[in-house]
Amino acid sequence: MNVLLRQAHPTDAGRTGDILHGFTRDNDWMPNLHSGAETIAFCGTMIARGWVTVAESDGQVAGFLARDGALIHSLYMSRGLRGQGIGARLLAQAKAQSDRLELFAFQANPGAARFYLREGFVEAARSDGRGNDENLPDIKFVWSREARET
Repeated sequence: MNVLLRQAHPTDAGRTGDILHGFTRDNDWMPNLHSGAETIAFCGTMIARGWVTVAESDGQVAGFLARDGALIHSLYMSRGLRGQGIGARLLAQAKAQSDRLELFAFQANPGAARFYLREGFVEAARSDGRGNDENLPDIKFVWSREARET
């Protein structure tokens, strides 16, 4: 599979929003707090801020990573393209551009936890969910270049 990583364009908001909203629809433990249109608008805001890198396969957005400095806000793939190394490629690019990264994953998503641990992140903290919009318990993961080099 040929995958191109590129900075998101404003016209990518619809597809990235569909991917993000699709994750909510695909997981019954995830509360549906926003409409599809609101999710697209949110992705448009992240794109306008310059946070979003998309992975494009066969001319279509297959997934995306949204990062503000060291904080990864979102890393999502299209349902049919999960588990094919695209998320790892997006993370590798973010690692190449930063000495430290951090993110939160929901405890109800053990696949994400396994993925981040496999990609060199370490668990730094757990919460009961009071600090996130979804009110779901989460895990803070941290990656640092320094920790990987020692």
